[in-house]
Amino acid sequence: MNTAVHQTLVVQLQAGDTADRFPVLAHLGYEAADPFALTVVFSHDGRVLARWVLDREMLTEGLTRAVGVGDVRLRPKSRGMWDELRIELLGDHRADGDRHRAVVFVWTAAVESFLRETHSVVRPGRERVCVDDFLAELTAEG
Repeated sequence: MNTAVHQTLVVQLQAGDTADRFPVLAHLGYEAADPFALTVVFSHDGRVLARWVLDREMLTEGLTRAVGVGDVRLRPKSRGMWDELRIELLGDHRADGDRHRAVVFVWTAAVESFLRETHSVVRPGRERVCVDDFLAELTAEG
């Protein structure tokens, strides 16, 4: 039985205040050992730009409606012939008091395909976390 899903997608990044988009790679990962989360590593020209951990259920909901009020905000966006998921990521504070910000656009069908694969590993509603292991990890980090 598979316990992990990995997929690499080409996504479009819109950084800062510019309206221009440019392609970057998004390496998506899901592990049954952490059933509520998935990781996304963004890279370009062999360099890691950022690594984010996202909530799987939030990603699923973001395909149909706006979700998120913190550092990660998702909402569907239609571009005529195809649908996208708009992912807004807010980072550290800048010297001017504002926050670093990036917006990533992902083809909805690619996200749906990845989520279907994660659901074949751990069905929604069947996620389990070993509380003893979780508490041991927390106390070890001290």
